[in-house]
Amino acid sequence: SYADAGADLIFTEALAEEADFVKFRAAVDIPLLANMTEFGKSELISAQRLEDIGYNAVLYPVTTLRLAMGAIETGLREIHDRGTQKGLLDRMQTRSRLYELLEYDKYNEFDTGIFNFTLGTKS
Repeated sequence: SYADAGADLIFTEALAEEADFVKFRAAVDIPLLANMTEFGKSELISAQRLEDIGYNAVLYPVTTLRLAMGAIETGLREIHDRGTQKGLLDRMQTRSRLYELLEYDKYNEFDTGIFNFTLGTKS
């Protein structure tokens, strides 16, 4: 079995509906991973429901990419059609939010601690 070979969990590929996920869970005694990719063969089931039926992990392999590409497409269409991105500002991530997510202040503090010298001038 996969567990005997050292598998940490089993990835269930293309189960069609919730009943299939339940049936698979009942058939094996090893942690299971559910793949909730959009536009695939599987019904989209909430993370909570998957946990309730005994799944240990869930992945959304392309969700954020699809969201980002949709936003990029919208932005480029706006710039193409109107010649500016002004109409999109309220939908954009702000600079302060980006810095917060990146922990920019911590990085800047770290960077300053390393590069705290000045270059001399040539004589």
